[in-house]
Amino acid sequence: MAGNAIQPDMIPADTGVKVDSRWQVQLQRAWRDPTALLHHLGHDPRRFGLARAGAFPFLVTRAFADRMRPGDPDDPLLRQVLPLADEDLETPGFGPDPVGDAASRATQGVLHKYRGRALLVTTGACPIHCRYCFRREFDYTGDGLNGAALAGAVDYIAATPDVEEVILSGGDPLMLANHKLARLTDALAAVPHYRRLRIHSRMPVTLPARIDNAFVDWLRGLDRQVVVVVHANHANEFDRHVSGALSRIRETGATILNQTVLLAGVNDSAGALARLMETAFESGALPYYLHLLDRVSGSAHFEVERDRAVALTGALRERLPGYLVPRLVEERAGAPCKLPVF
Repeated sequence: MAGNAIQPDMIPADTGVKVDSRWQVQLQRAWRDPTALLHHLGHDPRRFGLARAGAFPFLVTRAFADRMRPGDPDDPLLRQVLPLADEDLETPGFGPDPVGDAASRATQGVLHKYRGRALLVTTGACPIHCRYCFRREFDYTGDGLNGAALAGAVDYIAATPDVEEVILSGGDPLMLANHKLARLTDALAAVPHYRRLRIHSRMPVTLPARIDNAFVDWLRGLDRQVVVVVHANHANEFDRHVSGALSRIRETGATILNQTVLLAGVNDSAGALARLMETAFESGALPYYLHLLDRVSGSAHFEVERDRAVALTGALRERLPGYLVPRLVEERAGAPCKLPVF
């Protein structure tokens, strides 16, 4: 989510979901003050050097925060969402658009970087603000997909025969109401060369109640192959509610993958990564990508050196069967694909 786009207080209106929806109620109760969350977890906020309040606000669901360990200042889930003063430092090589999104904008709401697939920027809203988010400075204000913009996006895809896969991204596409998701996929349905729908979402992990009956019905009714890519960085992000949400998705026939960002202080050990991959698979998500950090401004304190990342993936190969070892990749602006790191 871009800090200059949708603010947390706007989320209920942006989603268009009735307030009696269970997941909507949970979303309204999300933590929006880091000091309040720290007090709740038994911490003295003065022990943490917090960032100045800025354009990228704090937001984390209670469902995710409930998995944090009280009293542990190094909790790997807390570290992902806590705005530390390190974010205020300017670091050479880190900038607002580390993966070249702006240059890949094909039309309003459409990013077209790679052959064969196009990405729809469905919303700027998220249920959780990960501090390493590569789109934390993305300007979502000009990329909504309402009305004429949706028609223009579909027209672009229809006129580009090599686009066989459409990716729903954001923000988080599952912040949209189910009827808005249906409107989008109904509009795409007439495109003959569109074969697969890929949905990138953190919500099955951060707000598993989002996977409600209406969502499952929509997913089951789609007439294209569906791939759902979730995003978890630590084994502690999984609990019975997350496993239940993934089970519901899997029962629709969708393929579920998990991608991870390698983050200092969160998962930068072979043991933590191995537990994550095994836990994700046990919950129904096959390990997919392990990303080097996208070098967005304010995230330098999360970076793991390339040589260490390569060594960690080597250690994973020694510990795990091949199908549980994710591909170590990086995304570079202008590259024709995600680049493998050796």
